[in-house]
Amino acid sequence: MAQKLKLTSYVTGALLASTSLVAAECADPVKVGVLHSLSGTMAISETTLKDTMLMLIEQQNAKGGVLGCEIEAVVVDPASDWPLFAEKARELLTVSEVDVIFGSWTSVSRKSALPVLEELNGLMFYPVQYEGEESSRNVFYTGAAPNQQAIPAVDYFLDELGVEKFALLGTDYVYPRTTNNILEQYLQDKGIAADDIFVNYTPFGHSDWATIVGDVVALGEDGKQVGVISTINGDANIGFYKELAAADISADDIPVVAFSVGEEELSGLDTSNLVGHLAAWNYFQSAESDANTDFIAAWKAFAGEERVTNDPMEAHYIGFNMWINAVTAAGTTDVDAVRTEMYGQEFPNLTGGTAVMLPNHHLAKPVLIGEITAEGQFDIISQTAEVPGDAWTDFLPASAVLTSDWKDLGCGMYNTETSTCVQLTSNY
Repeated sequence: MAQKLKLTSYVTGALLASTSLVAAECADPVKVGVLHSLSGTMAISETTLKDTMLMLIEQQNAKGGVLGCEIEAVVVDPASDWPLFAEKARELLTVSEVDVIFGSWTSVSRKSALPVLEELNGLMFYPVQYEGEESSRNVFYTGAAPNQQAIPAVDYFLDELGVEKFALLGTDYVYPRTTNNILEQYLQDKGIAADDIFVNYTPFGHSDWATIVGDVVALGEDGKQVGVISTINGDANIGFYKELAAADISADDIPVVAFSVGEEELSGLDTSNLVGHLAAWNYFQSAESDANTDFIAAWKAFAGEERVTNDPMEAHYIGFNMWINAVTAAGTTDVDAVRTEMYGQEFPNLTGGTAVMLPNHHLAKPVLIGEITAEGQFDIISQTAEVPGDAWTDFLPASAVLTSDWKDLGCGMYNTETSTCVQLTSNY
C-alpha cells in the first residue's frame, strides 16, 4: 500500500485537486490495524479502545480519508493472551498488510509485539500509561511515562495529603513491577523509610482482596497516614474496590490513587463508597474544553449515550490524528517517511492544551489528578501544564545516564556519559 501511495504523491497538483482521480489511484484502502483484547481479563478496558479507533476512522473517512484513499480498520482479538499479541501483530503486518497498528494495553502485551514490529519495521501507537525504561524506533508512546503520572501522584500524596506510609499494590507483570521499583527509590530519596513501604503483587483477574486490604490497614496501626498507590489492572480492580467498601475504608482513612482506573472501569461499580479516592491521568471526561465537549458528543452518538470517555481514548485520538497529519505531510504511508514527519507533530489535546510528539517517541502532556465522584466521574483537583515524557527515569542510577533521541541521535538508548548508543532494538 505504501508503494502505491508513493506513486500517487508524484501526481501533479492539478491532478491531485481531483478527489475522484486520486481515489482511482488507490487500488487498495489504507489499512489500520487494531490490536486490542476483546475477550479475557483486559476486555473491560480494551474493548472501548477498539470502538474508539472505529469512530476515529469513520470520522476521518467522512473527511475524505487520507491521501484521497479510504481507511479500513482491520480488527483482531489477542484475547488478553500475551504471546498472541505477537502472533496477531505479525498477522496484521504480513497477511493483512496494514500500514499502522494502534493497540495493546498491558506492557507485557506491548513487549510481546515489539520484536515483531522491529523485525518487520511496523509502526504501532501505544495509548496507555506505562513504566518507561523503553524507547522503540517502531512505537510511539501516547500514554503517560512515570514522570507524567506516577511521580506527580506520589508528590501529591506527600505534599497535599501528608501520607507517611505507602502500600504499592500492583498486578504481577512488568508495568507495576518496574513502576514500583522506580517509586520505591523515589520515596526513599524523599525520606520515606524502606520499612514504611509495603509492596504486593497479585495475578491478573485476582478477586480475593480481604487479606491484602487487611495488611494495608495494619500498616497504619502506629497512627501514621497510609496511602495506596495502585497499579492493579483489568477486572481485578472491581474486587479491590468492592473489598475497600466492604471494609468501610474511606478516602479519608486510606486514600487510594490508581493509575489504571478510569471512567470505563468505574462504570461497572457502585462508586458511592469510593468518593474521594483518586486517579492520576492526563485526561478526564470532566475536563472543560470545547474540544472535549465535541469529543464526548461524538462518542456518545457513535457508541451510545451511556458510554463514557477516558484517558487512553484521548491518547488514541491524539495519536491517530498525528499519524494522519504525518502521512499527509509525507505523501505516503511508508513507515520510515511517516516516522520522520511525526517528530514535532502538534495536535490539540482534550484538556485545552497542545500535545507535542518528542524525538524520544513520547508526548508532552499535562498531569491531572481527579477525585472519584458518586456519579462515577472524576472531579479534577490538580492539573499541570504540559510535561515532556521521559523514556528513561531520572530516579534509577542505571537509567539516569540514558536518553532517547531518534530524530538526531538515531538511538532510543543513548548513554550520555559514554556518548554511545547502547543498542537499537528493544530486547532489554
